[in-house]
Amino acid sequence: MILGFEVKARPYQPVSGAPCNPLPKRLLKLANPTSEGSVRLIPFDMERWQSTFEHRVEFNLSESGVHPLTAAELLALAETPPDLGSVRLGYGQSNGSDELRSRIAGLYPGASDDSVLVTTGGIEANLVAFWHLMEPGRAIAAMIPNYMQVPGLMENTSGEVIPFHLKEDDGWSPDLDELEDALGRGAGTILVTNPNNPTGRSLKPDEMDAIVELAEAHGAWILSDEVYQGAELDDVPTPSFWGRTDRVIVTNSLSKAYALPGLRIGWAVGPPDVIERLWARTDYTTIAPASLSDVLASVALSEDVRPRLLARTRSIVKNNFKILEAWMDGCQGLFTYQPPDAGAICMARYHAPVGSLALAEILRQEYGILVVPGAHFGYESMIRLGFGPPERELREALARLESAFTAVKAA
Repeated sequence: MILGFEVKARPYQPVSGAPCNPLPKRLLKLANPTSEGSVRLIPFDMERWQSTFEHRVEFNLSESGVHPLTAAELLALAETPPDLGSVRLGYGQSNGSDELRSRIAGLYPGASDDSVLVTTGGIEANLVAFWHLMEPGRAIAAMIPNYMQVPGLMENTSGEVIPFHLKEDDGWSPDLDELEDALGRGAGTILVTNPNNPTGRSLKPDEMDAIVELAEAHGAWILSDEVYQGAELDDVPTPSFWGRTDRVIVTNSLSKAYALPGLRIGWAVGPPDVIERLWARTDYTTIAPASLSDVLASVALSEDVRPRLLARTRSIVKNNFKILEAWMDGCQGLFTYQPPDAGAICMARYHAPVGSLALAEILRQEYGILVVPGAHFGYESMIRLGFGPPERELREALARLESAFTAVKAA
């Protein structure tokens, strides 16, 4: 009985009138997995490594952002901070509040509120964009090295990833001949991270133009992860792929340049009809951004606070990279590296007789330092060093790292 009326349950019938199985066959297999039918999982090595150990070491040099703010520090930057005590902890607007989407849209010339989907972190933005763009039997052309989420998702769905490499011996410039070949072999999406993770290298304007030209010629989409935009060492903002072609989805978040990873707020920007489809996919994932995070994200992207956050990040990366650079240059030829353009990360080749996975384990277990081994990006004898901790911690970590390398080379 509901409100005095008797309600009789009946099976759902689709509009056509045909009987509806309450659980479609394609889902029955997932609900009752067997060794033959369970969903494939290739682990995301880097994220598993960080998730397991980043809070269990003294010095975390695996992080690619700068030391995060507290909620109090963020609110102190606002001229009129919100009353968080009055925020009702219900479901918020599931694609992001109107205020937050409007502020994000303002960062992309020509975008409207309908061009923006707010997500739970940039990782969800990448997930739903990938989900929309993937086509059975069609490959993606992936910039390598890269943040390996989307290539990993492609492998987990038995799709083909065709790499186009950043050339280490040419300052991590993109191999555009490889990209053209990948598109000629049928790749339908070009995956870029700009500025790049793990190298910190930003594409030059002519390189971006060439990528767009190739995408247009082959009818391909560009999926551009721009999470390090705003964390440049030279204070010059990295241009976005937004507005350069109609077939582009840009993703970003508050985690890196804004130093607010704990808010878990990201976004995707694209054509409104595409964003509508991405939004529908979040009904299957997180449903809606956290209400408190939405409010704090609106503070972070307000006109008075956003410039202060980016100035703080740029100050940290500029100061700390000088420390890292001086340390590496003083290590008597141990490291070969390209200075990053943006982000608190440097991909460094080391000259020592140990593989990167073994080295990372030695550093973690014996020296209390977490780094990302190059093997997680498909590169050996390399490590990604994060230089975003407070200066004192960075200096202590580097001193310990030097001791570790001395011991490894002597062994």
